[in-house]
Amino acid sequence: MIAAVLYGKEQLQIESVAIPQIGKDDVLVRVRTALTCGTDVKVFRRGYHARMIVPPALFGHELAGDVVAVGSEVRGWYVGQRVVAANSAPCNECFYCRRGLENLCDDLLFNNGAYAEFMRIPSRIVEKNMYEIPANIGYQDAALIEPLACVLRGIEETGVRPGDNVAVMGLGPIGSMFVRMAKVYGARVIAIGRRQSQLDRAHRMGADELLIAEDGIDLVPRIKDLTHGRGVDVAIEAVGQPEAWQQAVRMLRRGGVVNFFGGCPTGTDIDLDTNLLHYSEITCKASFHHTPKHIRQALELVAAGEITSLEFVNRVEPLTNLLEVMRHLMSHNGHMKTAIIP
Repeated sequence: MIAAVLYGKEQLQIESVAIPQIGKDDVLVRVRTALTCGTDVKVFRRGYHARMIVPPALFGHELAGDVVAVGSEVRGWYVGQRVVAANSAPCNECFYCRRGLENLCDDLLFNNGAYAEFMRIPSRIVEKNMYEIPANIGYQDAALIEPLACVLRGIEETGVRPGDNVAVMGLGPIGSMFVRMAKVYGARVIAIGRRQSQLDRAHRMGADELLIAEDGIDLVPRIKDLTHGRGVDVAIEAVGQPEAWQQAVRMLRRGGVVNFFGGCPTGTDIDLDTNLLHYSEITCKASFHHTPKHIRQALELVAAGEITSLEFVNRVEPLTNLLEVMRHLMSHNGHMKTAIIP
């Protein structure tokens, strides 16, 4: 088969490799759509991901496709089913899993290889985190559930409630999903982005207020103006920059919650005003990854039409163009997703 193989920093080759062999409890899926992801772009730039992928390795993790082979011990799945598989599955036995923190599982199994004609789905994911695609949605819509599940966990962990004022900083695919989901949860959303196209999309997603971010401009006074001088109940940082983390804290009202969702580069430190944190009772959260519960919730929301690929996928390219796509996304930070069709 043809597949993308990551060899190191910005070293990606499209080459012929063996179709994965499946074990008795595995499933083989023909990939119909694989979506690009900000994490994939970071991995391409850095050449690795400490927890998810060590080169040389097959690459990509947001996919939907068709079952083309099942292991001899697999039950409940058959050739021809349209399926979407998450990129991980927990053990359900460790310290963290027993406390409902499956995303922090000591033995979290990751699976990569979506940028290929075929992908092996290992038994643990088959059992715990693979789902049939509802008849009313297409492959591109179904492939959105992995990033959407991460957003749903972030919304849940942050405690967004109806009537909350929520500021979302960063309006790439993830930030845009946060805007939409915060609206689904009944919040008033202030969307903050760098480009007018991002703000226009946030408006379509339901954002109530739109603010453009510019270097050297402090948006906190504007946020206070929009919230009767108090600040927002919730600030979600979906940029991954130290300055944005610091600004997000200052946007909050007393008793507010910040979610540092955007990951900064390894080794990054930030300064926080301890006086502000203490006397304003600020809660600082961070969200990583998803759990099977959130994957299921994401699929339900996509099936209900709450999120569609029309707002997130703006290019369709063959697998042979993936290197060009990655280079483009690396130089156009925050752009939408590309659907890769093997």
